[in-house]
Amino acid sequence: MVKKIGGDGGDELIVDEERRITLVPVYWLAAMREIVTVQVGGFANFIGSHFWNFQDELLGLASDPNNDPVFRNQCLNMDVLYRTGETQQGVLTYTPRLVSVGFQVFPIAGSLGSMSSRGVLYNESSPGPSDVVTWSGSVSTHASAPRKKNLFLQRLYEEEQESFSMINGTSSGKSDSQREIQDKDIVELLDNHVEFWTDFSKVHYHPQSLYELGGLWMDPQDFDNYGIGKDAFSEGFRGEEICERLRFFVEESDHIQGFQFVVDDSGGFSAVAADLLENIADEYANTPVLLFSVRSPSSQMNLRSRKQTIFRELHDTVSFSRLASFSKLIVPVGLPFLSESKASTFLRIENEKPYHCSAVYAAALHSATLPYRMEPVGPTADSFDVSGAVDFNGFVQMLAGQARQNTVVILDAAMPAPALNGKQHEQSLLGNLQPLTPEVSEDVEDLQAVESMIIHGALRSDGQRASIFEVKETVNAIYGHAITRPVFCHLSVARCPLPIPLPYPSIFGNLVGQYGELLNSPFVGSSPRGSLEVHSIPMAVRLRSSSAILPFLENRLGNLRRYGLQRGALGAELLRNWGFADDELYDMGEMLSKMAHRLSAHELSAHGLSAHGLSAHGSSAHGLSAHGSSAHGLSAHGSSANGLSAHGSSVHGISAHRKSAHGAN
Repeated sequence: MVKKIGGDGGDELIVDEERRITLVPVYWLAAMREIVTVQVGGFANFIGSHFWNFQDELLGLASDPNNDPVFRNQCLNMDVLYRTGETQQGVLTYTPRLVSVGFQVFPIAGSLGSMSSRGVLYNESSPGPSDVVTWSGSVSTHASAPRKKNLFLQRLYEEEQESFSMINGTSSGKSDSQREIQDKDIVELLDNHVEFWTDFSKVHYHPQSLYELGGLWMDPQDFDNYGIGKDAFSEGFRGEEICERLRFFVEESDHIQGFQFVVDDSGGFSAVAADLLENIADEYANTPVLLFSVRSPSSQMNLRSRKQTIFRELHDTVSFSRLASFSKLIVPVGLPFLSESKASTFLRIENEKPYHCSAVYAAALHSATLPYRMEPVGPTADSFDVSGAVDFNGFVQMLAGQARQNTVVILDAAMPAPALNGKQHEQSLLGNLQPLTPEVSEDVEDLQAVESMIIHGALRSDGQRASIFEVKETVNAIYGHAITRPVFCHLSVARCPLPIPLPYPSIFGNLVGQYGELLNSPFVGSSPRGSLEVHSIPMAVRLRSSSAILPFLENRLGNLRRYGLQRGALGAELLRNWGFADDELYDMGEMLSKMAHRLSAHELSAHGLSAHGLSAHGSSAHGLSAHGSSAHGLSAHGSSANGLSAHGSSVHGISAHRKSAHGAN
């Protein structure tokens, strides 16, 4: 029997009455503190570019008094992810608290395209040549021409100049129709040609934010495995420089509450991220890390030989193991065929375009991270716009701190979320939630599953924005009629939908309406719909700690045993070349086996994973018989009534999208 338990903040937890659950301690919700975001690798930065565009869009919409109230009353605490600063000219700035690591290709620009690694807010130039003379011979200088801004970036520059002119009283007063660069031209350009993540970024970054790995002397496509990236962090001053940038943002914060990582784990950047995480573990031992390990469909193709397959599978195992060992919670994200997946039912994705795929994952990450970015309300208050705020540590503990101590979580999404109608559509909400995490089981009955569900901008069948109460009642009804249900589900609700910025790709199908409503009959024509046609969408996402992740863990454990640990294993020499000693590999295998065992000893036996015990491979010192799962369950759980607001607005002038781009210190 399902019953509702009210939290101190007016939220409800959905639990089975026969099971025990307690509420989140009040201190979890006491204050919103700073988070530092770290993006490592090419695809991670593509996702990050979309993610920060969403935040910039929300800031711009909130500042416009003529916009829909749901955008003006978002109840998002942007200070969790942003920092205030001031330039040397006294201009106030507001920029992401971010460290982004990319790849520099000499002598041409690296991953930043036409953007300078120092940004444009401070007009700082790179250090000039030294006065110290170390060479008396002739000197020749080779410099590539700066990359030209595309139409979108040119338009941004024009609008910023127009804004400065208005402040100085010299505005030309051009209307949108008088502009040479029109929205439709920008959308068409971006849909057909995006090379760098900066090509569609409308956000200003702090000079300490953007870092490129230089001096590697290779093409980015060759930086494709853990071994080749293993020394990239430690060589020269790279690691020290990255850590110094991270330290800059941490030390200026009043109370850092955690690190939010997005890592492209398909190649050498997973090793760079692992080394950075190891430094964080040493320097900020008690600060939790939530890590999204991401990869694009294109990075999972073209395995033409058995050797390449072994190479890739060992990389996947080592990469995941190393990243997971330094993360309090890790969320694998990235389907090999996103366009063919159920998650793309209402979307038109081109797998070979990172610009497309990253847009879907960024939308899911924005929604999934809302609970610890919502503004909490008092213990007896209720909010018209949001519900279910929890701080970063509480969020991580909620999913990873239960009795099983599972740290690997599945990300599901419904994009757009279906309308809240009758019973048939109540079931469709769960049915539309499809995994963005690869290699997971379907229809698993896990009675110990733990979930965080986030729904924002939900619509009723009449197209109007649903209230917080209506969303809660719908979710309660869904679980009330479900055959299987989690041990508990933390529900966060916000009325504010996901705004679609102008540089968002045209990936919506012809059944998606202007405000993300799912239509009964399609629009005429086969062209995908973009930001000019779709202005906002409702979203539903779910993070779930479930035994459905067992195949993901089983595959990595089995591949390590098969290709790395067995006598005469085909990949043993490769792993040695990557710098891994036998004892490190045994420890890695033991960690993977324990992770799987924590989820379900019964499931392990059913899948034959008990045969993977590493003691069977000749190392009694590393046998896996003693897996004992921790029984520390979460001492408390619940939430407060907080969140975001909602409804669709069609503000699509870039200046409206950019009103929040203040800058950095």
